[in-house]
Amino acid sequence: MLIPQGMAYAMLAGLPPIYGLYSALLPLITYAIFGTSRQLAVGPVAMDSLLVLAGVGAFATVGSEHFIEVAILLALVEGVILILLGVLKLGFLVNFLSHPVISGFTSAAALIIGFNQLKHILGISLPSSNYLHTIIVSALDGVGQWNWISVGLGIAGIILIKGIKKINRQIPAALIAVVLSIITVFVLNLDQNGVKIVGEIPTGLPSFQVPLFDLDLIQDLLPIALTLALVAFLEAISVAKAVHAKHRDYEIDPNQELRAIGLANVVGSFFQSFSVTGGFSRTAVNDQSGARTGLASIISALLIAFTLLFLTPLFYHLPNAILASIIVVAVSGLFDIKEPIRLWKTERRDFLMLIVTFFATLTFGIANGIGIGVAMSLALVTFKSAYPHMARLGQIKGTRYYRNVGRFPETVDFPDMLIVRFDAQLFFANAALFRDNTLKWAAQKPDLKVIVFDFQTINNIDSSSIRVLTNMLSFYKERGIELYFAGVKGPVRDCLNADGFTKKAGLDSFFMNVAEAKESYYGESTPDSRDYLFRSTEGEG
Repeated sequence: MLIPQGMAYAMLAGLPPIYGLYSALLPLITYAIFGTSRQLAVGPVAMDSLLVLAGVGAFATVGSEHFIEVAILLALVEGVILILLGVLKLGFLVNFLSHPVISGFTSAAALIIGFNQLKHILGISLPSSNYLHTIIVSALDGVGQWNWISVGLGIAGIILIKGIKKINRQIPAALIAVVLSIITVFVLNLDQNGVKIVGEIPTGLPSFQVPLFDLDLIQDLLPIALTLALVAFLEAISVAKAVHAKHRDYEIDPNQELRAIGLANVVGSFFQSFSVTGGFSRTAVNDQSGARTGLASIISALLIAFTLLFLTPLFYHLPNAILASIIVVAVSGLFDIKEPIRLWKTERRDFLMLIVTFFATLTFGIANGIGIGVAMSLALVTFKSAYPHMARLGQIKGTRYYRNVGRFPETVDFPDMLIVRFDAQLFFANAALFRDNTLKWAAQKPDLKVIVFDFQTINNIDSSSIRVLTNMLSFYKERGIELYFAGVKGPVRDCLNADGFTKKAGLDSFFMNVAEAKESYYGESTPDSRDYLFRSTEGEG
């Protein structure tokens, strides 16, 4: 799989096919030594290849020597970023790429990748583009120049690969398509009929070369390198964890994975490799074939080395249309129609984020699309933090349980007691919401005598929120209304104690739970567990 896919993805990245084989050599061995997944198959992948094309294409003409130099430099910069993220244990940054954003981005990228292969399948010259409409318009404008033999080869390749995969996924369908197409082109002399072929591929192992070093260029490459690093890590860690679920005899260390993939890119860049990461399909086949250690990757690399030394002349008559068909089949699995349907039914905000990312990627390009998606993710996190769920509680009849009166109309709502639950950390961005909603609900109860705050869902509190609580304490005390606090967690108590709020409110205003607060107020019982709240040492529950 790696030989045809590597060549195809190099072509997708705007590089000669030989660089796909170079990228499948030293990076595999490096990851096998330093990685924590025993099945992850590292090498060129479709998504990263398209990002390379999009990023490097802004600085050099596709296919030129300078383009190749910049692509290799990009792998070095990406690798250094990944290593730094791993050393600083910043693997959590990938969490800012939420699943809806990734789903929308990958679906759009799959379309862009697939349509970018039209020039190879149609056998005509089309400009590589990150914009779907540009590709389609250009292809239709050149309809009179289409090479129908090339079209037939491309379609046959797609049908053959998909057909073999349905029979048995362990069969190397792409390699079979490559071999059959080479024989067909050679026997029928199709290259003499306008079918574009790979042509001569250099023989020999990649030599050691220090990548182009240009500080200004490196600075310009940083945004795309950071995007590439995050996407590469997300791809690798997601497939590594998926395979790890079947094997419990080792553990996946995300930060070590960052360092390992980073080293694979750095080492590879000194041997003419472009960006690499863990591949979905190759990892699945690697696992299904029985790989149990990184030795499987080392053996793969040795076979690639053998190919580079002795077999590259055999690929001379390989048609570009077949490499394009390999890419089309590979990325077709990235287009996910089920996820937006599921999100439409369950979470409309996430659906909107997916759709916006999808169309932003199609309209504004790969790098800008994922940037817009990440910005939306951060905006949504900020919005949810500033406007969390807040509920007014009532007692379920015959029990000591308290639930949202809006969801449970049968609950008992006491005329002189307001019970409030805040379902988030309490900090400066949402403290005003906490105060205003409490004031609104309190105004609806003319006989109000006590407000009980259920703090069981609050894990953290900051100084701004404590100041708001202090002002609320004074405000309601002047109106003869007491404030009770139930289920206050240890870290929150520590902050309240340090600020002196606990003494201002009084220790008798704190309870283990809402039921004890209510029972104490109405004199139904005397809580015997309340003092445990202030016995625990700092940092405990």
